Amino acid sequence: MKRILLKLSGEALAGEKHTGFDEATVTVVAKQVKRLADAGTQIGIVIGGGNFWRGRTSETIDRTKADQIGMLATVMNCIYVSEIFRSVGMMTQILTPFECGSFTKLFSKDRVSKYFNKGIVCFFAGGTGHPYFSTDTAAVLRAVEIEAEGILLAKAIDGVYDSDPKANPAAVKYNEVSIQEVIDKKLAVVDLTASIMCLENKMPMYVFGLNEEDSIVKAMSGAFSGTKVTV
Repeated sequence: MKRILLKLSGEALAGEKHTGFDEATVTVVAKQVKRLADAGTQIGIVIGGGNFWRGRTSETIDRTKADQIGMLATVMNCIYVSEIFRSVGMMTQILTPFECGSFTKLFSKDRVSKYFNKGIVCFFAGGTGHPYFSTDTAAVLRAVEIEAEGILLAKAIDGVYDSDPKANPAAVKYNEVSIQEVIDKKLAVVDLTASIMCLENKMPMYVFGLNEEDSIVKAMSGAFSGTKVTV
């Protein structure tokens, strides 16, 4: 694939601490992404905010305000991860759907295309810019907008299972599953809104465990051991 959207779990980037940042984990990710960028792949990245904030766990804060906190958590994540990427030799830019002063650039497809043509890795922070939409939905939206060939979904789990493997030791992992089956069986790869967007826009996903060695590089090659979600 020439152009991809990489979705990273905020919690996975926190490593065993589960909150904040784990620099060693992020550096491993950065070195893998650099190998793809050096090979000519154009890369957009969306990062979740779960290492700082999960608004739905709070019942005392208005949902809109809780989601706004979550959006800002993703901006913090992208600023941090972007700097780690730069430290290993990549050029990066952070784009948001709302103004953040000099911290980020305002998202537009034309701007992203210019950055990609210069070999710049683009971080899409701030979700969709609206409450009630997850970073899953933001990832699919950006993938569709930038005409990515697929979404690489790096999670804390190594693929898509027929049930929760944490709760069911006998859960079976799919090597390949259609997005329609994901929706019908509520397999929770991404949320329902994001799943339907993938279905309507024929956007495939490659789901794998971030913590596996060279998992991001392998997801781009024949050594992929996660789950391909077909369209």
